Amino acid sequence: MPVTSYLGLGSNIGNANQNIVQAIDLISAIDNVEVTNKASFYLSKAWGKTDQDDFINTVIEIKCSLSPEELLKSLKKVEGDMGRIKKEKWGPRIIDIDILTFADCEVNLPHLKIPHPYMTQRSFVMAPLYELNQSMIIANKGPIEEHINKKQIKSEILDVYVL
Repeated sequence: MPVTSYLGLGSNIGNANQNIVQAIDLISAIDNVEVTNKASFYLSKAWGKTDQDDFINTVIEIKCSLSPEELLKSLKKVEGDMGRIKKEKWGPRIIDIDILTFADCEVNLPHLKIPHPYMTQRSFVMAPLYELNQSMIIANKGPIEEHINKKQIKSEILDVYVL
């Protein structure tokens, strides 16, 4: 039975908008995955490693019949097919796709943590996620509205637009 999950996408190499659009198209083509909603695109400063170009980020909602690990494997293939090379933690990337939530599951494996461990600290994740689901309960973290810091979002998000 399909479950609802949320994925975060980001890019800051090349045509970041087009990279995200392409990634969403490739995610849509994964067997047993259906993209059901998309947030606006958010321009923000880099997080973690700040000496790089600004990022375009968004969040998409999917319905998925895969396991969390199968989904992760499929998303890593999309990243690889798009030319992502991981050189450094939080470094520049053509595409980054993170599983933010997977239904109400918690996963704590060395290579996969759900909910995403940094999601509530990142305006570029929380703003588009809130745009899609204002009543969301994040597993082990509580209601999304408890994690929305509108002042922080206002200071960290440089622009918002719909493609």
